[in-house]
Amino acid sequence: MQISKQKNNDVLVVNVSGRVDANTAPAMEAAITEDLDGISQIHLELGNLEYISSAGLRVLLTVHKLMAAKGGSFIVLHPCDEVSEIFEMTGFSSFLVIEK
Repeated sequence: MQISKQKNNDVLVVNVSGRVDANTAPAMEAAITEDLDGISQIHLELGNLEYISSAGLRVLLTVHKLMAAKGGSFIVLHPCDEVSEIFEMTGFSSFLVIEK
C-alpha cells in the first residue's frame, strides 16, 4: 500500500494505492486521522486501490464517523469496480458518498 496526502485549505486529499488489509489498515488510519485540525473535508482517492479488506472498511467507517461528528464531509473518489463491489456487498455504498 502507498499513501500520499495533500492539504488544500480545509480539504485533505488522501491517495491510497495497492491493497488495504489487516497489516496496512492501521497505517492508512493513522495517515488520514493524524492531523485533522482545520479540516472540514476529506477526499479519499481510491483510483489505484486494488483491494480493501474488512480492516480497511473499518477505517473508512471510523473516518466517516469522525467527519460526521465534526460536521464535515468524507468523499470516496474513483474506486475500481472490485472495490465498488465490496462497498455494495457490505452496505457501505448506502452511507458513504462515493464519486465514480
